[in-house]
Amino acid sequence: MRLEDLKPTPGSMKEPKRVGRGIGSGHGKTSGRGNKGQKARGSGKVHPWHEGGQTPLHRRLPKVGFNSFVHREYAIVNLKTLEERFDAGEEVTPERLLEMGVIRKIKDGVKILGDGELTKPLIVKAHAFSESAKKAIEAIGGRAEVI
Repeated sequence: MRLEDLKPTPGSMKEPKRVGRGIGSGHGKTSGRGNKGQKARGSGKVHPWHEGGQTPLHRRLPKVGFNSFVHREYAIVNLKTLEERFDAGEEVTPERLLEMGVIRKIKDGVKILGDGELTKPLIVKAHAFSESAKKAIEAIGGRAEVI
């Protein structure tokens, strides 16, 4: 086989439409563009976001929301989860919670909430504690340490 013998697969190449070649061709005079208007002109491009003078959608919609740059999003863990997953005297850290699959991401930190009951003393190290969680951990003889 030689380079000059190469041919495209039959049916894969289509003859281009030849426009503006006389009235008998079916594509003469206006070349299939109709009469007048933006799309009949030279470049004739109308972008998908163009609304023809109507107020654009992005200006019709209201401004929504506010993102505070001081807001922190915590990964939340409840006391009942700690009760189920940890033994007495064990140390609970964000890394340990992550590797055990209790939380998916550490985000801006881990916060311990007071939902459920704790019956074993634990050493809990987290970025934040709710008031009730801190009281419950310390009432049993555990430690709540803020990282």
